Amino acid sequence: MNNGKSWLERRTYKHEQFSDIEKLVKRKNKRGLKISLCFPTLNEEATIAKEIVVIKSELVMRHKLVDEIVVIDSGSSDKTREVAAEYGTKVFLSEDILPSLPKFRGKGENLWKALYVLEGDIIVYIDADIKNIHPRFVYGLVGPLVMEDDIRFVKAFYDRPISLDQKTVKPSGGGRVTELVTRPLFSCFYPELAQFIQPLSGEYAGFRECFDSIPFPIGYGVETSMLMDIYNQCGMETMAQVDLDKRVHRNQSTVALGRMAFGIIQTFVAKLKASGKLSLDTELYKTMIQFELDESLYKRKEYNIDIVERPPILELPEYLAKFPARRSCK
Repeated sequence: MNNGKSWLERRTYKHEQFSDIEKLVKRKNKRGLKISLCFPTLNEEATIAKEIVVIKSELVMRHKLVDEIVVIDSGSSDKTREVAAEYGTKVFLSEDILPSLPKFRGKGENLWKALYVLEGDIIVYIDADIKNIHPRFVYGLVGPLVMEDDIRFVKAFYDRPISLDQKTVKPSGGGRVTELVTRPLFSCFYPELAQFIQPLSGEYAGFRECFDSIPFPIGYGVETSMLMDIYNQCGMETMAQVDLDKRVHRNQSTVALGRMAFGIIQTFVAKLKASGKLSLDTELYKTMIQFELDESLYKRKEYNIDIVERPPILELPEYLAKFPARRSCK
């Protein structure tokens, strides 16, 4: 029953509602659940140690909420893997997981392969570049999943300070690609999904069956694609969002965000075509054209962004052999 309330009112939570961690642990144990946390990484030497220490000390050692923490690395050129291993975390190089498959690099690839490595019923994904990491980033996400019987997927949102230069920081203003690209697209084709405050946030959690039954683009479009697929397969009533207060991380340049937007648009259009919501007589071009000012001259730069998508991992014989028991997302 929704008591006349909108989805936004019924399915939007605050992390404080789940700050009684022992209550979450008791409920988790009563339901016989196991929770796994994944950090997808690429050159996160500066922040990964603090993230591991904060989460492990509070939610693994002090409170038994999280059962395992795993780092899946894309091939960092810094000491990300060494640092993570020093702090007692299982570390995997992405290309070493399911080595018989074609090799790709990208965040989505890490998230997809984590499903094979992790053992949990609930999977938590947390980005590895968070400077103000706090246990709420985990207990806030798993809270609705553990305490509510009908919620299967939870997305984070937060205030995102943005650095204008080395000295000036605005308290909010991050999430530019969301407001300029993803929310307008959702508003046109999936207005229900436009209710997610930050659809591109890198922090989310869900039951295994939400993730292993959907495809994963290996690149920028993974968060957008994930929302669309979980919505189509599981329904809006199984999805929720949680306010995690504030997230501080490094901000990308507008040029870099342009490439991200290009990848998201490519993914979005591909999924619209596959769903029958959009028909095109031609294929989209895969080259992003940008310009760089060099000694008063603008130089053209091109970036080829191929949209590669991993199929639902549930289709892999290796995965089915490891996780034979499955249930419906509904």
